[in-house]
Amino acid sequence: MPTIRRLPEHLVNRIAAGEVVERPASALKELVENAIDAGANQITIRIASGGLDMIEVTDDGCGMSPDEIALALERHATSKLPDEHIEQVATLGFRGEALPSIGSVARLTIESRPHDAGEGWKRAVDHGETVADGPAALPPGTRIRVEQLFGKVPARRKFLRTPRSEYAACQDVVRRLAMARPDVGFVLEHDGRRVIAVQPREELAARVARLVARELAEDGVVIEAERGTSRLTGVAGLPTFNRGVADHQYLFVNGRPVKDRLLVGAVRGAYADMLARDRHAVLALFLEIPPEEVDVNVHPAKTEVRFRDPAFIRGFLVGALRHALEGAGQKSAQPPSASAMGNWQVEPVATPSPAAPALGSLFAREYSAPRTHVGGARVSEAGTAWRSYEAEIMAEPSARAEAVAEEAEEALQYPLGVARGQVAGTYIVAEAQDGLVIVDQHAAHERLVLERLRAAGAEDAMSRSQALLLPEVVELEETACDALEDKIADLVRFGLAIERFGPGAMLVRAVPSALGKSDVQALVRDVADDLAKNGDALLLGEKLDLVLATMACHGSVRAGRSLNVAEMNALLREMERTPRSGQCNHGRPTWVKLAHGDIEKLFGRK
Repeated sequence: MPTIRRLPEHLVNRIAAGEVVERPASALKELVENAIDAGANQITIRIASGGLDMIEVTDDGCGMSPDEIALALERHATSKLPDEHIEQVATLGFRGEALPSIGSVARLTIESRPHDAGEGWKRAVDHGETVADGPAALPPGTRIRVEQLFGKVPARRKFLRTPRSEYAACQDVVRRLAMARPDVGFVLEHDGRRVIAVQPREELAARVARLVARELAEDGVVIEAERGTSRLTGVAGLPTFNRGVADHQYLFVNGRPVKDRLLVGAVRGAYADMLARDRHAVLALFLEIPPEEVDVNVHPAKTEVRFRDPAFIRGFLVGALRHALEGAGQKSAQPPSASAMGNWQVEPVATPSPAAPALGSLFAREYSAPRTHVGGARVSEAGTAWRSYEAEIMAEPSARAEAVAEEAEEALQYPLGVARGQVAGTYIVAEAQDGLVIVDQHAAHERLVLERLRAAGAEDAMSRSQALLLPEVVELEETACDALEDKIADLVRFGLAIERFGPGAMLVRAVPSALGKSDVQALVRDVADDLAKNGDALLLGEKLDLVLATMACHGSVRAGRSLNVAEMNALLREMERTPRSGQCNHGRPTWVKLAHGDIEKLFGRK
C-alpha cells in the first residue's frame, strides 16, 4: 500500500486553483471583488484575448504595504475575517485563496500603494515562483495584472474556450458586479475597446437599465419591499418584456451575485400565470438579509448560498414581485413590431390582368361574383356590377350598421380610449387621446376572468376540500413520506388531506375542490418533490393558479365573436381597473398602441 505523505505547496496551490480559477472570468471575479472590498470608488478593468493573455484590474482603494503584499500571496491569509465568526461575513471575498491560486497557474504582478505612503511596491510571481520584488510608481490604490493564465499548465489551458466565449463570460462578471455596487464606477476595456463605462453613485434602477436592457427604464417596475429584517430591491421587467432564455435574470444576496435554484424558482413562481413556460422574465433583484440567515461558505467560487429559512425567502420574493407587477396595472411592454409597422408602409399591389377593369374604390371589401369570371366580353358586365355595388355600400354606414350612443368628448381621455370598431371578430380598435389602441379581445378577457376568479375567493377555494369517494393510496419513497408527514397540517390548509399509510405510502382523503378531477397520484408526487426541493408546499398554490388560468381561458370571450360597441367599451373600462391586464395569462400583450406620431409617419406627414 502506498504511504500517506504531505502534498508539496505548489501542488496544493494548483489543486486550490482548480476549485477557484476555472477560467479567466473566475480570476477576474476574484480580483474585482478584492477591489470592491478594498473600498474602491473607481475600478478599471483591461483584458486581452478574452482574458487568456492578460487581465488587469486597477482600483483606488486602500492599497497594501510591502509586507501585506507578501502576506496576501500566502494561502488562507486575509484581512476580511477580523475574528473566527465566519457566519458574519460581510465582504465578497474571505477565503484568502484567490491570489495564491492565481499566482500558481499564471504570471501575477501586484502593484500597490496605501494612501499615506510616499511610494508603492511591486511583487511578481510566475507560476508560484517570485520573480520580482521592489519599489513601483503608481497613484494610491492597487493594480493587479494576470498574464498567460495556465501558460505552463497545458492540460488546463486546452479545456478553455475561444477568446470570444471567454470574453463574454468576463463581461457577464463585470456586469453583475457593477449592478451590485451602483456606488462604484466601472470601466471595462477589451483589446483596447471600451465596452462598459458607468459612473459612481448612480441610481440603482438607472444602473440596471444601462447594463441589462435600456427598455427596462420604460418596461420595468421598481421593486422595494421589506419584511422583518429582510429587504428586497431591484427592477423587474413586465411579463410582456421577456426572453427565450433565463440569462437575463440577475440575482444578488447581500451584494453577492449568486445563481441559486431557490431564487430562480421563486421568480418562476411569481410569473407563473403571466408567462408561457418557454419564456423567461428579465430582472435584477437584490436581497438583503442578516448575514447569519445565509451561508455563503458552501461553494469555493461563492456563487451558491444556503438559506436558514428557504420557505420565508421564497414567499417573500414571490409576494414582493407579484405586488409590484400588480401595481403596473394594464401597462404592456409590447410596442408595435418593426416588421408590422414596415408592412403598413408598403402598399400591396396585385399584378394587373390585361382584361381587368381599373377600379379606384377606396373600399377593400371582397366582391367575388363578377371577379371570378372577369375577362373578354364580361368586362363591361363586371364594371357595371362593381359600380352598382359601390353605390350601394356608399349609402351604408362605413362601420357597423347599428345605432351607437354618442360618446362624450372627455371619454377619449380614458387610457385605452373609446371603441370605434372590431376587426376580424378578434381585435377591438379604440381611439385614445394620444393615439390608436388595438386590443386582442380574447387575450384581454382571459386576464380579466382570471383576476375575477381570484377576487371572488380563490384563496378561500384553496381551503375548501373535495372528499374522495374512495381514499387513494399513493406509494412514495420513505423519505418523501416523512417530508409529507411533517407538513400534513400545512397541506390541510390548502385543502389536501393526507395521512401516513405505512412506511412507503400516503393515504389521500381529500383534494382542493378548485382542482376538480385532478390526477391525485401526480398531485401528491409533485408536492412531495416540491417539499424535497424547497421545503414548502408552494407548488400546490401554483397549481391552483394554473387551474384558474385554464378556467379563465375557457370562460373568456373567444376570438371570432362579434361584440357591440357597448360590450367593447365595457371590456376597455374593466381592463383599466384590473391589475396586470396588459398581458394575458401566457405573457402575450393584450393591447398595443399606435401613437399619433407613428400614424403620421405612416402617411409621410413626419
